[in-house]
Amino acid sequence: MKNDDLKKFVADEAKNCKILVVGDVMLDKYYFGEVTRISPEAPVPINKVIEVKETLGGAANVAHNLALLGCKTFLISRIGRGNHGETLLKKMNSRKIDTSGIFQTDKPTTTKIRIISGHQQMLRLDFEDTTEIFGDEETKLLENFFAKIKNVDGVIISDYGKGICTEKICSEIISTCRTEKKFVIVDPKGDEWQKYSGANFITPNLKEFNLVLPKKISNVDFEIETAAKNIIEKFNLSGLVVTRSAKGLTLIDGEKISHIKAKAQEVFDVSGAGDTVISVFALALAGGLDSARAAYLANAAAGVVVAKVGTYAVDSEELLKILE
Repeated sequence: MKNDDLKKFVADEAKNCKILVVGDVMLDKYYFGEVTRISPEAPVPINKVIEVKETLGGAANVAHNLALLGCKTFLISRIGRGNHGETLLKKMNSRKIDTSGIFQTDKPTTTKIRIISGHQQMLRLDFEDTTEIFGDEETKLLENFFAKIKNVDGVIISDYGKGICTEKICSEIISTCRTEKKFVIVDPKGDEWQKYSGANFITPNLKEFNLVLPKKISNVDFEIETAAKNIIEKFNLSGLVVTRSAKGLTLIDGEKISHIKAKAQEVFDVSGAGDTVISVFALALAGGLDSARAAYLANAAAGVVVAKVGTYAVDSEELLKILE
């Protein structure tokens, strides 16, 4: 498949795909400004705010990427009551993301506020409650999942460690996807990968990958290949996609191994890049591309995102341009 075929997929065929995202949604809020003096009240810089930006984060950013590429996107999660939850829901609906699987709770909507001067992040404020869902909430989430699984091509589990992706939730989703012959791809969190056993692909970055290895490895092709084969066998996976920051990504799928280089960028901000990789990789698989071409397309999309400051979702026009 040449780039012309990839461009045809992005331009025409992606809109026929249907993907369900399950995971932790969050609101990313940015205050962009400039520092010109120190506060007379305390030895801290004063950041004069020039722009305020709110974007979809976490699993919502995964869904955002899919929706911007024309994919019919369904999202299952929880939000809190209040302004942050309302803002998040409004933004998701404006992107035509199906939010019928989202329910409200008394816990706060996970919100990350970043204070930025120029390209430098000065401070981050987090509003969150990471208690795992259980009881009626866990039952409600699974009911929403079972109601939608038959009508999608595949599932993404976007685990940000904020309480949605419990062991029960993950194992139920993966076993059901196997029964329904739907693929499931996981963006992992932490070192408890047992709950992802049986998934088709897991897409860790190198730091996340090292968390589950008995011995830390370097960002070197051979070391990643060797470690990946052991992890694939241990957790009964089809394969791994390891994102490697400025070195691109590596796909290991059976005997198929691809090391795909990243394009050099003046700005290299990896915020949200993992969301873009998993969403585009899943979209490509849903459209019938093989895993190597899917990984190539995902890496191209990530190249757009890392050239932006903050969480960013790539659209079809930008992806087509980079495929030129």
